[in-house]
Amino acid sequence: MRTDMCVISLLIGYVFGMFLTAEIVARIYAGKSSSEIGTTGNPGMANIMANLGFKPGIIVLAGDLLKCAAACLAAHLIFHDAGRADILLAGLGCTIGHDFPVWRRFRGGKGVATSSLAIALYHFPIGLAANIAGMLVVFALQYLSLGGVVIPIVYTVIMAVRQDLTAAVVGCVYILLALYCHRKTLAGIRDGSTAKNDVLTAIRRKIRGRKRL
Repeated sequence: MRTDMCVISLLIGYVFGMFLTAEIVARIYAGKSSSEIGTTGNPGMANIMANLGFKPGIIVLAGDLLKCAAACLAAHLIFHDAGRADILLAGLGCTIGHDFPVWRRFRGGKGVATSSLAIALYHFPIGLAANIAGMLVVFALQYLSLGGVVIPIVYTVIMAVRQDLTAAVVGCVYILLALYCHRKTLAGIRDGSTAKNDVLTAIRRKIRGRKRL
C-alpha cells in the first residue's frame, strides 16, 4: 500500500473521529460536558442513553456513525484508486480519534459504533456477521463490553481465514483498542462490579411504551 494513502486516510479519520457527538448532546440536554454525565463520563451512546434517555442516546449513535461514514467517504474520494484500503484505514483513524481525541487530553469514548460501521463499510457481509455476533453475546450475557470485544475478534478471524492480511492486521489493532478501552469493565466482570445491561428487556419496554401511546 502507498504510504501517503495510509497516513492521509488515518489522519482524515482521526480528525473526523475527534468530533464527539456526545459532547454536543450533553450540552444541549444537560447543560454540561459529557465527562460530567454518569459515573464514567464516557462520551458514548451507552452512557448518554443511560443517564439522559433513549432519544439523546440514539442521537449520539447516529452522530458517531455519520462521522465515521463521512471520514471513509472523504478518504475514498481522494484515494478512489486504492481499492477499499482507504476506507479501512479512515475507519481505523476515526475510531482512534474517537477513543483518544487530542482536545480532550486523549480521553474519549470506546469506539464501538465507529469500528462496527468501519468494518461493515469495508466488507459488508463480514462486518454484518461480526456485528450480529457481538449483539448476540450482549443479548445472552448482558455485558456491553463483551460485545465490543467480540465484534473485532470475529471480524479479524474471518479476514485472516480469507487471507486478507491488511484487514486482519487492522482488525488486530481494533482488538487491542477494544481491550484497552473496555479494560475496567472487563475486569469488573470477573469481580462482579460491572453492571449487566438487559438490552432485550429495555427494547421490549420501549416498544410497549410506544404502543400505549
